[in-house]
Amino acid sequence: MSKFPDLPGIKNLDANPYEPELASFDDMDADADAGDGDAVAKTGTTTIGITTDDGVVIATDMRASLGGRFVSNKSVQKVEQIHPSAALTLVGSVGGAQSFIRTLRSESDLYEVRRGEPMSISALATLAGNFARGGPFFAINPILGGVDEEGSHVYSIDPAGGVMEDDYTVTGSGMQVAHGKLEDRYHDDLSMEEAEELAVEAVYAATERDTGSGNGVYVATVTGDGVDITGYDDFEGAR
Repeated sequence: MSKFPDLPGIKNLDANPYEPELASFDDMDADADAGDGDAVAKTGTTTIGITTDDGVVIATDMRASLGGRFVSNKSVQKVEQIHPSAALTLVGSVGGAQSFIRTLRSESDLYEVRRGEPMSISALATLAGNFARGGPFFAINPILGGVDEEGSHVYSIDPAGGVMEDDYTVTGSGMQVAHGKLEDRYHDDLSMEEAEELAVEAVYAATERDTGSGNGVYVATVTGDGVDITGYDDFEGAR
């Protein structure tokens, strides 16, 4: 038992004052939860990537929030081109995701200048996973979609650097609702137009139940010819 009464903010009065105090990961997590977490802009988000024989479709909502309770921005572009024929979504902490996109785009551009050709999508996905695992990027979970000589690719990049390829994938707080729509309607021979319609419908379904997603949709179509990104303030205009 301590020889001194409990004082706020002092954890151990019996400890040697000349030795460093070591905190546990539990203490760090608790401090983060009690600190400025609610003041950090987060995208909440529903982001979707779908492959087709002709390319990739990526769709995202447009909402950013503070702590998931206050809408801080209604027109966030959550998908950006990072490669001549690839795009990446913005998911998680806005600052971390924006920094991640800038870093990956710079490395992709540098590779193309040095080698005289674009990086393959699989190599780009591996690089993204390495950056997520070893870099200072906070709480990100993006989707990478691209087209190269090997075909159409969609990867999810988890916060620990895991890289998983699939025919379609969803990340963000609305993923459970959106996954249900995709599981019901996805099939192997979707056209690009059908994939766009399905991606928009899945984002819309998520916004109906997920408070972190809403305010419209961005749709990116990725082909061997490049990346086209269009924003819609309402879902009717995107259909």
